[in-house]
Amino acid sequence: MKNSPSQCVWSGATLALLILAAAIPSASAAPAKPNIVFIMADDLGWRDIGVFGSSYYQTPNIDALAKRGMIFTQAYTANATCSPTRASIMSGQYPARLGITMPMCHLPEVSLKESVARTAPSDAKCLDAVSATRLDTKIITLAEVLKAGGYVTGHFGKWHLGPEPYSPLEQGFDMDVPHTPSPGLPRGYLAPYGFGNFPEKSGEHIEDRMAAEAVKFIDANKEHPFFLNYWAFSVHSKYNAKPSLVERCRESMDETLPQHNPVYAAMVHSLDDAVGTLVKGLEGAGVMDKTLIVFFSDNGGVNWPAKVLNESADDLAKTYEDIPSTSNAPLRGGKATTYEGGTRVPCVVVWPGVVKPGTKTSAMIQSMDFYPTLAAAAGAKLPEHQIMDGRSFLPVLEGTAKSFRAEIFDFLPHHIPHTGQVPAASVRQGDWKLIRFLHDGPAQAPRYELYNLQTDAGESRDVSAAHPDLVKKLDARIEDFLQETHAVVPGPNPAYVEPVAK
Repeated sequence: MKNSPSQCVWSGATLALLILAAAIPSASAAPAKPNIVFIMADDLGWRDIGVFGSSYYQTPNIDALAKRGMIFTQAYTANATCSPTRASIMSGQYPARLGITMPMCHLPEVSLKESVARTAPSDAKCLDAVSATRLDTKIITLAEVLKAGGYVTGHFGKWHLGPEPYSPLEQGFDMDVPHTPSPGLPRGYLAPYGFGNFPEKSGEHIEDRMAAEAVKFIDANKEHPFFLNYWAFSVHSKYNAKPSLVERCRESMDETLPQHNPVYAAMVHSLDDAVGTLVKGLEGAGVMDKTLIVFFSDNGGVNWPAKVLNESADDLAKTYEDIPSTSNAPLRGGKATTYEGGTRVPCVVVWPGVVKPGTKTSAMIQSMDFYPTLAAAAGAKLPEHQIMDGRSFLPVLEGTAKSFRAEIFDFLPHHIPHTGQVPAASVRQGDWKLIRFLHDGPAQAPRYELYNLQTDAGESRDVSAAHPDLVKKLDARIEDFLQETHAVVPGPNPAYVEPVAK
């Protein structure tokens, strides 16, 4: 099922689409099935769009899309960083099982298995896991399953699961634009981007270009079922935006609001513009009514200032680099933390004729669930001998089920200094959430935090001491999860030195 990288490398939109059109099945051979458009933002927080509560960011296109379908108020990523979540969507598996638990898939070193670091600083109680750096091509991806089911497949935007021979072209996609393994935009969002063979027009915005090229894909394949995987670069660092939009957002900024960074607001605006372009493209091609659309984010919002990682891309962005990029309030934390702000994200699903417009659900779903759900919607067969951690939430979309997942698991076995994260695993079961911080307690024993999310969505009151039996019960579920996924769990740091009390 794997593609050869020579099938369609980016060398001009017209030529690539002509090659693609020659390879697709005839319309008479294609059964009636929905087109699938998967739009995933990068680092967009749970409250970063209007329908999810932002009063500053302007997202009219995403808001309008949400009114056409179902809003998921409790949608979760499989990890609080990007590559692990992307891998979970493509594989239907937990990052813990895949071994991709940090966004390291742009590194030159090829590693298909997770390991444990041999050493750690003397002030770290726990060793770190060392993430795998590629999505193994032995995994049968969502794109491959859909392609086998008669779909033309195209990937547009960020990938971050490995360069060739692990690029989209080897993972089930007929087309990959701009065919880069980059984790972001090294020079910012305005051309020149520095993407090698990607054609550039000085000063254009990457999302304007990506959305326009994606619409060409839609037009070329409107007579056939297609899977358009639009994984935006926005709103990941480095931070910059169209100067005119920054100025417009500066004029409306209110420093009393948790969200008030005008550069980030302008970046959200361009993301929203891209969504509008895609929707107009579907409408113009006459296929909107037979297209299933997902809008999602790969992890929670970045709630620290740009200067923390020196990620401002130009002088205009540097003007505002002391202001946190966004705020996930009332949720605690953000990207690269195991708190709710790191893994709970905005999610909308539109499917004309199936999903009732203007609906909302509190059913919990997680990123692995998209694989079996979209495969079921397409009538495609799941791989027989591949473990599937995801589950189809079609009953939720069809309105026949109000609840779905009983548990949400997360595994982040890494120290992340700029967020204060230490290696941890967690489980949410109903309203309760338990976090096990590995070897972070006295004598390098585990340390626990327990929260009732119904009464404390901001995870501000640790009640673990008051509920020892519940801690024990939920910790057993964490252990079951780690065992079932064969997670590589780092042990205590033998070089740890207890600080001397003053």
